[in-house]
Amino acid sequence: MNALLVSQAAAQFGSLFVYIMMTRWRVAPWLRTLSRANALIALLWIHVFRYVALQAYSAQHSGFPISDQGLRDVVLGDVGGAILAFAAIALLQMRSRLGLFVAAVLVAETAYDTVTNIHGGMQEHLLGAASGLSWFILAFYVPAVVVSADVLFFRHYFWPRLIVNVAIVLVFAVFYLRFLKRPRAQPP
Repeated sequence: MNALLVSQAAAQFGSLFVYIMMTRWRVAPWLRTLSRANALIALLWIHVFRYVALQAYSAQHSGFPISDQGLRDVVLGDVGGAILAFAAIALLQMRSRLGLFVAAVLVAETAYDTVTNIHGGMQEHLLGAASGLSWFILAFYVPAVVVSADVLFFRHYFWPRLIVNVAIVLVFAVFYLRFLKRPRAQPP
């Protein structure tokens, strides 16, 4: 069994759990005290930094075994998400209702990007291959992005948010359990 895969999975599940509980106990009550626009802006700022995915070029150069196409998909999805988040913030700051639409598009883009990145990572046998900064981003930042997208969409609805959070954890678990049964091929 790959120790990096186990440690990455444990860190991601731990981060998901901590972010979900932090949201339940602290973030959601605080967001309820804000106007809708300000609450959305607070959540959108987490997504603005998704351009950190540009670091994957350095990771590939240093030996992270992602294909050029997989790298482009990851970077375009995350940089696109960062642009959408910043655009939504700007529109909400200007009190434009279009900001709500752009925020909703961001939530859909984040869901699609998350699922396709997990699928691509499985196809290229990348789960457990990350190290250094890439490992840190996957273990701590990606779960924050996923949970914040969930809260963006279900801000005032506890039960639907809980169901989505459980579904997120189950999706991550299924992908990891499936991958653990077929470990990454070792280079010759």
